Amino acid sequence: MITNQYLQKVYQETAKRNSAQPEYLQAVMEVLESLECVVERRPELEQWGVMQRLVEPERFFQFRVSWVDDAGHVHVNRGYRCQFNSVLGPYKGGLRFHPSVNASIIKFLGFEQIFKNSLTGLPMGGGKGGADFDPKGKSDAEVMRFCQSFMTELSKHIGEDTDVPAGDIGVGAREIGYMYGQYIRLSNRNTGVLTGKGLSYGGSFVRTEATGYGLCYFTDEMLRAVHNGFEGKRVVISGSGNVALYALQKAQQLGAKVIAMSDSGGFVCDEEGIRFEIMQDLKENRRGRIEEYAHMVRSARFTPNTNGIWQIPCDVALPCATQNELGLEDAKALVSNGVIAVAEGANMPCTPEAVEYFLENQILFGPAKAANAGGVATSGLEMSQNNMRVNWSFEKVDQKLHDIMTDIYQRACQAAEEYGYPGNLVRGSNIAGFQKVADSMLAYGITY
Repeated sequence: MITNQYLQKVYQETAKRNSAQPEYLQAVMEVLESLECVVERRPELEQWGVMQRLVEPERFFQFRVSWVDDAGHVHVNRGYRCQFNSVLGPYKGGLRFHPSVNASIIKFLGFEQIFKNSLTGLPMGGGKGGADFDPKGKSDAEVMRFCQSFMTELSKHIGEDTDVPAGDIGVGAREIGYMYGQYIRLSNRNTGVLTGKGLSYGGSFVRTEATGYGLCYFTDEMLRAVHNGFEGKRVVISGSGNVALYALQKAQQLGAKVIAMSDSGGFVCDEEGIRFEIMQDLKENRRGRIEEYAHMVRSARFTPNTNGIWQIPCDVALPCATQNELGLEDAKALVSNGVIAVAEGANMPCTPEAVEYFLENQILFGPAKAANAGGVATSGLEMSQNNMRVNWSFEKVDQKLHDIMTDIYQRACQAAEEYGYPGNLVRGSNIAGFQKVADSMLAYGITY
């Protein structure tokens, strides 16, 4: 609950303007609550209206995307791009293709991206985009036609020094390739305007693995504060996309045993440890359902109930599927079964009630804007390589990613300590990410 009068007014005005956008308002409430201690210590933030400006996007585009399926039928989807805040650099944030995409989700993701990008230490502003298009079940030709139509409009608003989108849910190397090809065709320019590209045409090593790897680097650092890192820990991961898949790989490399993963159809549990090579082939090459894993591995069992994954006793929980997937009852189950750490691989996967419960019970908790910043951090490294026309080795990029995630953890801890909330990485991450943005906004004057 917000108690500061200035922030109360900011939230009330935001809620009035965005009354039909619950995900966005949830994100704003969480950030403003965390920043009360900063606003009370820094009166110039109110004097210069920093918070009012912070919660209003600089630009928000909605556009029609018309495309033709293989049967010759015309379809129309909605496309979005939210250019939220460019005070630290070009807008940076992914494109999400999923039926659930709407203005509220895009704004919530764009708002979170401001602080996440700030935490990386790289010169990137915050943005997000996408469409309510579902790539599942579509042919490659249908996905290509949609991506080309989407980029025809988006290309008017992006550029390597203006706005550099990347991938997100539903947007992988295939979709990025189709969009990048259309951008070059329209602009006659071969630039680093998209990240997440294939290695053969300007992509970076580790980009595919980055969010999952970064999540584990952050979590391992968090665990080392009171435990021996991932070594010997039982881990449950929701989801089975890129983030979950490479969190599985890295957690096992760091000595953990990952015993469960999920998709929209249910979850699979393997007490002997999920086999990365089999899961990678199933999800990346065959685009199969996770139920098939249980048919291929005798020690695994499948349960057609996605939420039930949080009933499995574990030491570490990594929610990597989607927003608000882990609620209060799930949090209670995890705590009662002995969980010691939870880190968010997806964007805002834990409800506010779940987060509060974890913190009340002194569970180590890594919030998304810090714990899953590895993806955008490596996107920033891809931007650097594109601008310099160089390619770094896998090992060099991986080391830079590890250093960035370790630094994010340390700065979040320091900020939490400085403002009287030791160990609270939710507040610490918000404060550390916000202060750099706020200082820049003040330096630039009212234009930002």
